Amino acid sequence: MGRPEKQRKVVSPPSFSMFKPAGIRSQYLEGITLTLDEYEAFRLADYDGLDHVEGAERMNISRPTFTRLIARARRKVAALIVDGNALVIEGGAVHFSENLIRCLDCETHFPSPLSRRRHVCPECGSSRIEDIAAKFGHGRCCRGNRGRNEM
Repeated sequence: MGRPEKQRKVVSPPSFSMFKPAGIRSQYLEGITLTLDEYEAFRLADYDGLDHVEGAERMNISRPTFTRLIARARRKVAALIVDGNALVIEGGAVHFSENLIRCLDCETHFPSPLSRRRHVCPECGSSRIEDIAAKFGHGRCCRGNRGRNEM
């Protein structure tokens, strides 16, 4: 039996959790799961342009682990594009550094500290918001075992 995975540090949850080809219903597509740690490694290396050492330090993991995560993420993203699969981002042993909040009225996304429980949209002032980190299961580790957070 291998070692248990330690939690990998992810800055904030992704804004979207699914991608699929246009014009095809999800039920007809094969799904590929990109874990949150694979997403973060892919984001740091290919979107932010960090080298593997810097990316590994940001995620609090070893450089070889970071390299393996990127390789898996790239294969999955390639399959999405080449084969026309659906990509779902979920799972993985992660800990978010900050939250991402979405306003349900104006669709604005804004970062927020994980400790903050009540939010108001900085664009429209609405209190109708969605806690994106909670959608990925985050919160039980930081805020007690409450599941969905109070807004």
